[in-house]
Amino acid sequence: MTTKKILLLGGHDEATRIVFNALQKEFGVHAAIIENKEPLSIFLKRRIRRLGMITVMGQVAFQFLVAKPLAFFTRKRKAQIIMDYQLDTSDFPADKMHKVESVNAPGTIQLIQEINPDLIIVNGTRIISKKVLQCVDCRFINTHAGITPLYRGVHGSYWALVHNDIEHCGVTVHFVDEGIDTGNIIQQELVQPTPKDNFSTYPLLQLGTGIPLLLTAVTNYFAGNIRILKEEAGESKLYYHPTIWQYFYYLLSRKVK
Repeated sequence: MTTKKILLLGGHDEATRIVFNALQKEFGVHAAIIENKEPLSIFLKRRIRRLGMITVMGQVAFQFLVAKPLAFFTRKRKAQIIMDYQLDTSDFPADKMHKVESVNAPGTIQLIQEINPDLIIVNGTRIISKKVLQCVDCRFINTHAGITPLYRGVHGSYWALVHNDIEHCGVTVHFVDEGIDTGNIIQQELVQPTPKDNFSTYPLLQLGTGIPLLLTAVTNYFAGNIRILKEEAGESKLYYHPTIWQYFYYLLSRKVK
């Protein structure tokens, strides 16, 4: 256990529980600030402004008609991944969890300042504002499901496979800055999906691979010998969820599940 204060900022989901439990076992976590899920109406309005109504409706159709059934039918594969990587999905201890409406709310900033952590680990939150990033004198580290800067946004392994880019199908641990997955890279590693894997299991493979990278990054950070990696050459692109027609097109034409 470390004497340093580690604070986790995350969403109330399985992935954040896994990250919390890994950090708790290795170092001890001082506190976890868990934000509520953003109201769907607000999320959709913002996404429509950015991508347009047709694209967003296609993404919604994909989530309900493809992603949810995939998650249901791959429960055994997910359980196998959790066992193989020895991931702990236990819930957050009540005495360490602070629920907030948003990671960017004034009350959250006040809470972070009161805790005054030595390091903040991020997992599954909405985009963190500049005010939050600058409210305390410590760094923020995130585990991203993709190889940055090539695959920013969400579902980096899926999009790498869509582009037949298996050499960039992986996970990144990076410092958080004001951009979207644009911070300095600390650790990266590839993942190797099997024929049993699909859109629903890729992120869990990335998380299982990313947890040891994150633990190494935290160890190196507190030891003062963290190293910034050189970015991969290529186009930096921000990805979103596929639309239902994109998914079936890539499934039929490129065999990407």
